Amino acid sequence: MRIIDLRGKSLTRAELLAAMPRADMGTSEASDLVRPILEDVKERGAAALRDFEEKFDHVRPEHLRVPAEAMTAALETLDPEVRAAIEESVRRARAVAANQVPKDFHTDLAPGARVAERWIPIQRVGLYVPGGKAVYPSSVIMNAVPAQAAGVESLAIATPPARDGSGLPNRTILATCAILGVTEVYAVGGAQAIAMFAYGAKGSEPQDGDVLCDPVDKITGPGNIFVATAKSLVSGFVGIDAVAGPTEIGIIADRTANPSLVAADLIGQAEHDELAGSVLFTDSPEFADAVQENLKLRVPRTEHAERVATSLSGKQSAIVLTDDLGHSIDAANAYAAEHLEIQTADADAVVPRIKNAGAIFRGPYSPVPLGDYMSGSNHVLPTGGTARFAAGLGVHTFMKPVEVIEYDEEGLKALAARINAFAVSEDLPAHGECVLSRFVKDPYDKATLREQEKEAGLK
Repeated sequence: MRIIDLRGKSLTRAELLAAMPRADMGTSEASDLVRPILEDVKERGAAALRDFEEKFDHVRPEHLRVPAEAMTAALETLDPEVRAAIEESVRRARAVAANQVPKDFHTDLAPGARVAERWIPIQRVGLYVPGGKAVYPSSVIMNAVPAQAAGVESLAIATPPARDGSGLPNRTILATCAILGVTEVYAVGGAQAIAMFAYGAKGSEPQDGDVLCDPVDKITGPGNIFVATAKSLVSGFVGIDAVAGPTEIGIIADRTANPSLVAADLIGQAEHDELAGSVLFTDSPEFADAVQENLKLRVPRTEHAERVATSLSGKQSAIVLTDDLGHSIDAANAYAAEHLEIQTADADAVVPRIKNAGAIFRGPYSPVPLGDYMSGSNHVLPTGGTARFAAGLGVHTFMKPVEVIEYDEEGLKALAARINAFAVSEDLPAHGECVLSRFVKDPYDKATLREQEKEAGLK
């Protein structure tokens, strides 16, 4: 891994942000490829989806919508140990999600003057579960459980067909959908799945006009650069959770940490993708050297050694040397990692000082894979530094706060003259007249308006 040496440097905030390792996304090139896909699916529906599945996933699905019996069969043949793990993950995720549900509230400002806030579930959501280099039944859980806890009425999942030629998604993913009670699942991946969710798709078979998939109100879930670009392009027409980039880990460690464990955690994240980012922040050059030595021993022995080596040697990965622990924390806050591990002598003192992270993993026994699978937290998290202003997926992602204004005659009357004065100051007199009309005879007669307000008892 390359070294970024920040020791002894007094950097501005802009310079510190610029010094952080990042992957090149190439989104403009992806946009040129994705736009025609979106337009074709919007125009031709199911026929276009089949064509793109054949082109990109090398299979032409007989059924774009997965038959119920395929999910039942997948669950019946699921390895018992894997099923137990999935069910435990679901149980923990549901326990956390139940406590995330926001509460309605109201504020009484004066007699007859109340503002309330209701949290309303989004009606229909599309949940994307990636395929590609790995299989992600865990992403089914991370998307579906908070949506269900929020009370979403209708949810659909899209995920690419497996590479077994069946035209169906991976069986473990299908089994997970069955465990969760999700019945609307599509064997559609990539940008075409995002188009299907955004615009809907007609034609359950190429020759008919039936509706295959109704459009959704919001799309969530991670994916590759083409999925992320598609989400960006449809954003505004539908809601999205975020435009996710390659996954990443940041680790703040001091000389008390175990270099072997830190090396293992850097490798674990690098396994996802050649563009995955693994970044270590430490004030100990000796510790950094020890981590490098452990990487040399571990990387060749891991299953996806070539992918890991590419990731760790890329510009998005680095060991960042700092002056002290406070400097490491400042650098980590600038990086704003998707996953941030704290492996220091006093992790409890560090955690409150972290301002920017998708999720914080405190101590040596809270590694990132715990959050990936079974901690109860959500692993759909902000990437690429967006944790400076964004949060991970949760129940709140699938709900929207709506204010309810409840004023009676007395409550409005107490404010009518002041509202009118405010409106006139903004050169929007009709706004004020709208309110005054409820209490005076002729709000348009400016010559007598003061007298009318007095007669009406307006203050």
